[in-house]
Amino acid sequence: MSNIEASEIVDPIEGPVRDEPVAPGAVEVPRLARHEITLADGHLVGVTVAGEGVPLVVVHGFSAEGFLYAQSLSRLVGMGFRVIAIDTAGHGATQGLPLSGQAMNDYADLLGRCIDELGIERYVLAGHSMGGQLVTRLAAERPDRTMAVILIDAIVGDTWDRMVYLFRVAPPLLGVVGALLVLDSFTVAPAFSDPRQAFKLMRLAVPTVAGHVVQPWRLMGPMMSILRTRSSRYALDAVKAGEVPVIAMHGARDIAVPHRTSVDAARRTEGTLVTVEGAGHSWPLTDPETLPAIIAEMLDGPLGDGIRRTLRSAGVRSKTPGVEQIRRACYAPGARVFELDPADGRRKVVGRHRKPRYRWRVEHPRPAEPEPPAVERDAS
Repeated sequence: MSNIEASEIVDPIEGPVRDEPVAPGAVEVPRLARHEITLADGHLVGVTVAGEGVPLVVVHGFSAEGFLYAQSLSRLVGMGFRVIAIDTAGHGATQGLPLSGQAMNDYADLLGRCIDELGIERYVLAGHSMGGQLVTRLAAERPDRTMAVILIDAIVGDTWDRMVYLFRVAPPLLGVVGALLVLDSFTVAPAFSDPRQAFKLMRLAVPTVAGHVVQPWRLMGPMMSILRTRSSRYALDAVKAGEVPVIAMHGARDIAVPHRTSVDAARRTEGTLVTVEGAGHSWPLTDPETLPAIIAEMLDGPLGDGIRRTLRSAGVRSKTPGVEQIRRACYAPGARVFELDPADGRRKVVGRHRKPRYRWRVEHPRPAEPEPPAVERDAS
């Protein structure tokens, strides 16, 4: 069983609000609870939890941590999700993997063990950047438990796989991508267009940056794992075979991970492609309104379809299932994730949120032509 080592109740994280009096329909912002839990094998994992309803497991990108996405997570709670943001190995409050953990599958396996020990049986998976690679691999192993996969500027797809082949031949090229990610990070905080939002984001980012300054070597494991891991096409093919809906979102101006990667992923899985106009790699952090707005739209499409199909397979026949029905369908009896809920569930009322900063377009790329079977082994 997992053991809760420490916990912290975090004040509401507000998004951009207008300088207007609170009016009917004003936004209520939930509290987020941050915890460090110990898995049965002794591995320490950082988890952030909020809300109740359908489990939405969120996995951050390289060098980030789950709580950095707190502003978007708060909005997703209002859509009927219980958000569970898990820090990956070597990030946030999660211990790194042993030397034997040398591939992305090992990172995905740790996420899976954490989900299992929290008692979450069916879920939506969402991953940003490197997190997209991890949730794809997890969904490939568990298609019957995965309601849908949301990829956000994810490092999956044929274009990314070809880039990894180049990284293996010329490892310094991976450093170039890392530098581009650093460059992108300087544009995350909208310091001039929205100083208030920039200040809020910096409050979240300071602990993360401080952790990397103190222990910079923790990031070497994920970087080496990217070089050693087999192509993502096999996991994407398995997700498609498992009939798991895939929604691939990508910033049109992502200079680190090309937009083409999500085009490839959507085409290979026969999924939905969402292009976020004018956005870079870390647009979910730049504007916390856009991601929830896109997900709200997808709830009327492939995301909602995947959730309803999974709930039906679990015996839920109601078109509008209640919290208790969702609990029985998606969680084990007495699931430990319930112990992580904020002890104080009060919500703070703030003014109306702004409209999303970015616009987006939705497409359904034509499936790729069938390819001859190929065999590839991990470099490890």
